[in-house]
Amino acid sequence: QVQLVESGGGLVQTGDSLRLSCTASGRTFSSNTLGWFRQAPGQEREFLAAISWTGGRTYYADSVKGRFTISRDNTKNTVYLQMNSLKPEDTAVYYCARTLAVQAVEGANRYDYWGQGTQVTVSS
Repeated sequence: QVQLVESGGGLVQTGDSLRLSCTASGRTFSSNTLGWFRQAPGQEREFLAAISWTGGRTYYADSVKGRFTISRDNTKNTVYLQMNSLKPEDTAVYYCARTLAVQAVEGANRYDYWGQGTQVTVSS
């Protein structure tokens, strides 16, 4: 079992920044890749970014490349998502998830453990 707990969401204004955290516990193997997704009401879950637990490989959706940055601190079993220049369309519930896949990490069906999500609301 792997437990993932997100934090750092909140209400911000357009142009603000937020840093989300995802702390993993349980059977966290070095082969894990952790990803961030978001889901707005009435929309499908959208891949944002992913990072391998070792080696530091990163993956980004084109929609957030240049604005969002994923990073990790292995000493804390924590992955971060730094979000800059936030827009109202970034409003969603943000989820952290784990996959053992090394390819096609953009697919939500490749992830087997998910956190409970954290709400991000960007006001105009």
